[in-house]
Amino acid sequence: MENENIIEIKNLNKWYGDFHVLKDINLNVKKGEIIVVCGPSGSGKSTMIRCINYLEQFQEGSITVDGIQVIDDIKQIRALREDVAMVFQHFNLFPHLSIKDNLTLAPIWVKKQPKKIAAATAMKFLDRVGIADQADKYPNQLSGGQQQRVAIARSLCKDPNVMLFDEPTSALDPEMVSEVLDVMVELAKEGRTMICVTHEMGFAKKVADRVIFMDAGQIVEENTPDKFFENPESDRLKLFLDQILSH
Repeated sequence: MENENIIEIKNLNKWYGDFHVLKDINLNVKKGEIIVVCGPSGSGKSTMIRCINYLEQFQEGSITVDGIQVIDDIKQIRALREDVAMVFQHFNLFPHLSIKDNLTLAPIWVKKQPKKIAAATAMKFLDRVGIADQADKYPNQLSGGQQQRVAIARSLCKDPNVMLFDEPTSALDPEMVSEVLDVMVELAKEGRTMICVTHEMGFAKKVADRVIFMDAGQIVEENTPDKFFENPESDRLKLFLDQILSH
């Protein structure tokens, strides 16, 4: 079972008008695999993972997630998003709702879950990310790191098979980054399939099964963390690592 592909991307191409943002992307992700995607700004990293749960439409190629074909069909998209959770750069919490209510809103209204069950699940995952004591507060009463942990807990309430992270620490103050990464490291140990777009190379070294380098809309290089960092093959990756690791 571990060798089954849970995500298959074949010949993926996307344009914004005349701008060719994704060029013939091919990527298979196995169940339970942790993939870190890095690269310079504008390389197509976020666009690629946003295509996986159809937040971005694409013009050519195919994506299959856990047996679900990613196509412009409302039933397919709904099934897809039940299976795939996404944590964004900005936390996207409802400011007028308490932390607990942010987590129970979708289960109660979309999944028709009884309030008691939704509340118990919310508290379980708030505890999981270390902020159960903040459940009755509002987002603006929490630090950025705490808000991002709430966003992760909200994603976990769906019990997703796939978790996508789109630069989850880039909007945070430096001292808050580690508290979010610590939670993600713990999640990685649970065997969930994760694709994470990030510049946090320490995180990549620690938890990734594979690190992927994108540039100009293409996958330039991919490898295990050891080989990726210690023996990069392309000049473009060598330059990128020199720049990012020297900071």
